[in-house]
Amino acid sequence: MQAKVQKISWLLVGGGLGVLLATGASAVADKESPSPLPINELRAFTEVYGRIKQDYVEPVEDKKLINEAINGMLTGLDPHSAYLDAESFKDLKTSTTGEFGGLGLEVNAEDGLVRVISPIEDTPAAKAGVKAGDYIMKIDDVPVRGMSLNDAVGKMRGKPNTQVTLTMLRKGETKPLVFTLTRAIIKVQSVKSKLLETGYGYVRLTQFQERSTEDMVRALESLYKENKGSLKGLILDLRNDPGGVLTGAVGVSSLFLPDNALVVYTEGRASDSKVRLTASSEYFGRDGKSLPPEVKTVPLVVLVNAGSASASEIVAGALQDHKRAVLVGTQTFGKGSVQTILPVGKEAAIKLTTARYFTPNGRSIQAKGISPDIEVEEATVNGVNAEVFRVREADLEHHLSNPQGGEVKTESKPGEPEAKLDAAKLKKDDKLIKPKTKDVDEAEALRPGEISVKKDYQLQQALNVLKVQQVIHRTNTTTTTTAAKAP
Repeated sequence: MQAKVQKISWLLVGGGLGVLLATGASAVADKESPSPLPINELRAFTEVYGRIKQDYVEPVEDKKLINEAINGMLTGLDPHSAYLDAESFKDLKTSTTGEFGGLGLEVNAEDGLVRVISPIEDTPAAKAGVKAGDYIMKIDDVPVRGMSLNDAVGKMRGKPNTQVTLTMLRKGETKPLVFTLTRAIIKVQSVKSKLLETGYGYVRLTQFQERSTEDMVRALESLYKENKGSLKGLILDLRNDPGGVLTGAVGVSSLFLPDNALVVYTEGRASDSKVRLTASSEYFGRDGKSLPPEVKTVPLVVLVNAGSASASEIVAGALQDHKRAVLVGTQTFGKGSVQTILPVGKEAAIKLTTARYFTPNGRSIQAKGISPDIEVEEATVNGVNAEVFRVREADLEHHLSNPQGGEVKTESKPGEPEAKLDAAKLKKDDKLIKPKTKDVDEAEALRPGEISVKKDYQLQQALNVLKVQQVIHRTNTTTTTTAAKAP
């Protein structure tokens, strides 16, 4: 199984950024009988091509026309299929290593503009105050409308220590915002950890990279060592994690699930797109040997929100289906499709949607997402809840449908309480996790990359839920031990 995974590097990222890197076209070869060529449509294409070459106001290179035609075919399918020229293909491969030059933004195209899905922690964009949901209008005074997403990303990237000016629209602001940012080498630290209080650990995963499983192992080792070899409970924070390398997601899931437990499976038209991936200690190898066995059973709470996409949803869905963790937060993004990178020529490639993925219990996440066990909204800043400004998969034009129905779009309901909590699902006293509307001003708001139980309302509630889970776990363990000793 692992040999098959090593042969191809899978990437799953929300907002149209993630893919499966494949070595050939067999993964998407249509095994059905080929259809007759659409002669009339091809004739129309040829006629339009000729008219442009002959009558357009300026000469146009054949290469540009063909590239734009290819890109149009792909972008018309769904938000995640696209044509990658040589530079875009190179950028994609570079970004999976966790180090690249730029501003630190996860973006997608929407309504002719570029929308920020999430600023990456500890990057120029996050430090300057760019927020999820912001729309980029101009890049260095060049309007974005009409520009392809690849071109927009290319303009934002550049040599370190050079500047770029972004003009942005933000809901709630009457005038455009202008940010002058200095490009930097973006080194994404995918895993951060902290001991919240004695016995309770916290691990934040910002993006699934090739080394994320190893980084997670080191973070857990550090937490156990800091707490003298044991933990009462653990919080895994996947909020605003747009996804990344699928093997990282399966590896992280494997840390908390028993070997051979199903993590995710995919279904597509081609036989090669039908894959089942299970938990295995092989994903973390020697690095995981020193972890205590309690990692598999320690009470676990997973934090999610609308910025948790794709690989994050795979982990959350697997842990939820196996009843290994309690999910706290809000509905996730809903990126449940697999993209395959197929080489075109010597340097370019196409990114093509080839399959949907499903949780162990057979749930399709596409355009729906993962529902938390306990719903807790984010704290509001000056009366405004950032969650209503987010975009989900179902909001994207031409999004792939969910075969099981139940698609979930971003929806703002006037007068709806800012914090909701269903404590009944714990079947335990709910005094620790009572619903509460939390309103903070900018001075009290959580800063990018900051880990603070005091400022982070969702984290507060996750810790309370974890303490309840720990009590249940301890009670169950005592009961089992007593029953084992009974004559």
